[in-house]
Amino acid sequence: MDELELEVKTLIVNALNLEDIEPETIDSQEPLFGDGLGLDSIDALELGVALRKTFGIKIESVNDDVKAHFANVRSLAQFIRSQRAE
Repeated sequence: MDELELEVKTLIVNALNLEDIEPETIDSQEPLFGDGLGLDSIDALELGVALRKTFGIKIESVNDDVKAHFANVRSLAQFIRSQRAE
């Protein structure tokens, strides 16, 4: 398992207090919202704050690109990597 993806999964579980879910059981390509992990818009805001604090990334405004980054764990990890590279 990709180390950064596991960090993101752990952050999701801890930041959103998902007590019934173990980070290792989250599929990296499972949708985070809707029928996937079942997160909602409030969770998205809390997750955005946690990502900023933990990884120092900037999320300027919600647009289609940002929504695509939050699609699943793998896309979030790729977004973090791209932000770190800048």
